[in-house]
Amino acid sequence: MDFPAATAAYESWLGRFTPLVADDLAYKHERMADPNDPFPFFRGTYYRWAQHWPVVGGDLAAAPRVPAVGDLHVENFGTWRDTDGRLCWGVNDFDEADELPYTHDLVRLAASVRFAKAGGGLDVPFKQAAAAILSGYRAAVAAGGTPFVLEERYPELRALGMAADREPAKFWRKMTKLLADPPADVPEPARAALIQDLPADHLAPQFRARPQVGFGSLGKPRFVALVEWAGGWVAREAKAATPPATAWAAGDKRPSRMAEIAAAAVRAPDPFYQVWPAWVARRLAPRCSRIELGGLAHAADLARLLAAMGAEAANVHLGRSGIGPTILADLDSRPDGWLISAAKAMADTLTADWTACQGFTAGRTAAARPGRKGG
Repeated sequence: MDFPAATAAYESWLGRFTPLVADDLAYKHERMADPNDPFPFFRGTYYRWAQHWPVVGGDLAAAPRVPAVGDLHVENFGTWRDTDGRLCWGVNDFDEADELPYTHDLVRLAASVRFAKAGGGLDVPFKQAAAAILSGYRAAVAAGGTPFVLEERYPELRALGMAADREPAKFWRKMTKLLADPPADVPEPARAALIQDLPADHLAPQFRARPQVGFGSLGKPRFVALVEWAGGWVAREAKAATPPATAWAAGDKRPSRMAEIAAAAVRAPDPFYQVWPAWVARRLAPRCSRIELGGLAHAADLARLLAAMGAEAANVHLGRSGIGPTILADLDSRPDGWLISAAKAMADTLTADWTACQGFTAGRTAAARPGRKGG
């Protein structure tokens, strides 16, 4: 199956679970075909990675299976506040979570560095990046997990979480611009998910569609509830929850595992991250959001940051009790350079798809249904 056929087939499959937003898909296709930056293509084509992995991954695809992120990449990390108000850092999106070989997440994370470098978003030698990811991962597995609470530790991560581009006034100016759009026709289950964890009863939030956000999930409906409460703004987001792309690639009917895998990870959980049957809801706030590539590019120590990303992958994988020794034994059996070789092989395969994508027509999809932008 070539790239255009795979894209059409995947989007058709995805449309069985949720009405897709045609304008967002058109925007996604346009960005994916950017001839100067392959990173959006990498972000937007996890379904294609899921097709290639069993073949290109070789014996790595037979490594011990763990609760995995699936679509792990350098932009899939962010911050949130736990039940004690502490600032935490870790994986930000579990949309594609599934049971997968532990090697899968590591190779995908390393490959994402290659694509981010090619687009000018990161300046770090690839071998150094791969070594940092693997070192952080191994150390965290050996330790039984290392939750990232950014209060008195991890100053580099805390600096990212408190960066100027996440300053509250700037964040809320951008978020409240949505109020200039027409009210959204929010499905009742999504509306229930949005208001479930508001800070007080009887609030009357305004509902809006949230277009062109979250590149990997572009095309899925996404809504936000905004309301002023006790002197400031409050926001909640709900987006459609669908089975992972690995289910499409394998041709089976496995359900979404995001709630189970996120809950089992070794970390301080986000109390506002709630998975409903067809929707996933979360709090939106200046310190409760994804850290984008532009912020990562200015990190004081990229190698240390990548090691933390590897450690957080381990935190997710250790959601299966007792799996640590099995992972370490398999790691010890791997030859030197295995992560670099595998990440390069997968990156080369996807780069060939990116080249094919240059002729991809914006908006070309078998699944998108007509509809206004973002809803």
